[in-house]
Amino acid sequence: MNTYAVIVLVALLGEYLLSLAASVLNLQAMSPKVPAEFLGVYDADRYAKSQEYTRVRTRFGLGQGAVRLAVLLAFWQLGGFGWFDGIVRAQGWGQIGSGLLFIGGLMAASVLGGLPFRLYSTFVIEEQFGFNRMTMATFWADRFKALTLTVVIGGALLSSILFFFARAGWTAWLWCWGVATLFMLVMLFVTPTWIMPLFNKFSPLGGGDLKEAILGYARSVAFPLNGIFVIDGSRRSSKANAFFTGFGRHKRIALYDTLIAQQTVDELVAVVAHEVGHYKRKHVLERLILACARTGAMFWLLSFFIEQPGLFTAFGVAEPSVYAGLVFFGLLFTPIDLVLSITVHARSRQNEFEADKFAVQTTGSSAPLVSALKKLSVETLSNLTPHPLTVALSYSHPPLLRRIAAMRAVAGRT
Repeated sequence: MNTYAVIVLVALLGEYLLSLAASVLNLQAMSPKVPAEFLGVYDADRYAKSQEYTRVRTRFGLGQGAVRLAVLLAFWQLGGFGWFDGIVRAQGWGQIGSGLLFIGGLMAASVLGGLPFRLYSTFVIEEQFGFNRMTMATFWADRFKALTLTVVIGGALLSSILFFFARAGWTAWLWCWGVATLFMLVMLFVTPTWIMPLFNKFSPLGGGDLKEAILGYARSVAFPLNGIFVIDGSRRSSKANAFFTGFGRHKRIALYDTLIAQQTVDELVAVVAHEVGHYKRKHVLERLILACARTGAMFWLLSFFIEQPGLFTAFGVAEPSVYAGLVFFGLLFTPIDLVLSITVHARSRQNEFEADKFAVQTTGSSAPLVSALKKLSVETLSNLTPHPLTVALSYSHPPLLRRIAAMRAVAGRT
């Protein structure tokens, strides 16, 4: 076992053990008593159900992670990568064709292996706790659409990357960085306009108090809206959400129908104000810049490691190739990706505080947003007392109790 193999093995095992430790600590951190802030919002039965939901989802996640890790290690140690590479090379499809077959085959195996877990998560766990509204027909239709999009869009992007690494020499990473950046920019516009409507119906919000209140708020903060849309999220889940899309004169607000059903007009305006806050504080642009920088760094590192024979030897592949290097580098990148993920999550949580502050300052009160978030927490059975390690590893939003305290502090100063 060479140095690369040791690094990858330690990284994979370390990542799972860290997740295990965080999960155990998170379960231990759950308080049996309803926090004082939520007295009158959570009744005892609903709060107990939220804790059981956290336990069930945590155990399920650990089990799924353990199976995925075991299958990966078994495939690796039994020579699966070298065996599959031999089959791919025997087809004689060249670098791009072979790369699509190799990476596509591994991804297909991963997706198929994950299907039982996805089915159990949707039709057993989410059903058990009253969230699932998806039919089996919708489930398989979603899988087919996602697979088609992955093959068409992902295949085109992967083909470009393989082409440049095969033909562009030392500048390949720059070309790939440019292509990937262009891809991200295009997807920002394509996703809400063409891709998301393949899965959900977007309907213009009808006239009435809610529309007038949202448009009035948007005018008050100089945020011109191209449209306000309602998403039929209730077809799949009772969980609610809202988000902002678009740039320039094409900005849109999208509200789930489940959110509209749960919230008052003032609460919905506060939720919209939070989303507008992300735009006004340039969080969308910041995330795009960070994603581009991370992508460039990855391609630069990749250009170095795909030239290292030891990386391929570690996985039992005799002849180096760009496509195999992409897969092996992804595994080698695990510890760096973990550190980057923790950093990105920390910044994301800070962004949420900033968007909350913007909403409180521009609506003149913390009460509507606090009330809206409390309702969302109760409806989604959120864990109100997560352990700090779990927050650091996986929370893109701050724990709700901290958000409420921060908003009230802002309101007290305004």
